[in-house]
Amino acid sequence: MPTLDELRAELAAIDKDLMHLAARRQAAAQEIGRLKRAAGVPVRDFRQERDVVERARTTAAELGLAPALGEELVLALIRESLTVQERDRVAAQGAGGGRRVLVIGGAGRMGRWLVRFLSAQGFAVAVADPSGAVEGVPWVSDWRTLTLDHELIVVAAPMPITAAILHQLATAPPRGVVFDVGSLKSPLRSGLHALRAAGGRVTSVHPMFGPDTELLSGRHVIFVDVGDPDATRAARELFTSTMATLVEMDLESHDRLIAYVLGLSHALNIAFFTALAESGEAAPRLATLSSTTFDAQLKVAAKVADENPDLYFEIQHLNDYGTESLSALLLAVERLRSVVRAGDVSGFRALMERGRSYLAHRGT
Repeated sequence: MPTLDELRAELAAIDKDLMHLAARRQAAAQEIGRLKRAAGVPVRDFRQERDVVERARTTAAELGLAPALGEELVLALIRESLTVQERDRVAAQGAGGGRRVLVIGGAGRMGRWLVRFLSAQGFAVAVADPSGAVEGVPWVSDWRTLTLDHELIVVAAPMPITAAILHQLATAPPRGVVFDVGSLKSPLRSGLHALRAAGGRVTSVHPMFGPDTELLSGRHVIFVDVGDPDATRAARELFTSTMATLVEMDLESHDRLIAYVLGLSHALNIAFFTALAESGEAAPRLATLSSTTFDAQLKVAAKVADENPDLYFEIQHLNDYGTESLSALLLAVERLRSVVRAGDVSGFRALMERGRSYLAHRGT
């Protein structure tokens, strides 16, 4: 009989073989990506992905493994392959051509993402940020010390600071395209319009993902035109080589929808972990329990709790339409409490059925 150490060594060897196979698959996927680019074929083929997943499930079952394991493994490989293909495509099709870009606030988390993204497209990126430099790119502490002759200026600072920067740029508009990446636009409305009125080439962008995002497939980037379609078009072109979904809308519609997409979802999770934290003696005991729904919600809430509280407060407080979603949440909780306290099973069922109908419709 083999010893425990021998079996562990065998597992280590198998794991190494799996990594070698994953690397071979990655290399083949990159070659497929090159062929797709040459043929002008979209990076993502959902029908092919479905076939790959079904094949993995079937093979897993034939080998005595759970089909779900085969699906999880191959989906992880697909995501990594798509990430590499998208990165290669951005680099190959990027229109930077050495054109100069300034990222104001480039040392922040989203600023660093933009530095990497724009550098990959061949732009010559510089950073202006009082909080520190970014490795590998030129840096200054104060953007006002520069001659703003860049082709593109991206403002990736906190929203109140971004608003002030836009107003300052309006006093002497640069020749290049300027855009912010704020999660809200109503706090920036005055600055955006001031810069546009002064003759600046300005638009507004909202990347609907966090700075840790690698693959943009399934992600959205929103473009808010503030009166300069050419500037908006220039901003859109930066993302056309990715697999992100590009959406245009007006400023007021953006913030009205974001009040629900971000404001409501954040508020729900903050209320969730606040209720848990204030549950008294039940709090430590809850750590010993588990359920599918509770664990899933706990995982999302933990990510929210780990975010920057100042940014999340701004999303709630600075949105002109923010209280709408909070009022809707308060009303929904009160309605749920009332049907439960009244023992109103038909009312409870109506809430569930209405939610099921809405979510099914949204999924289509």
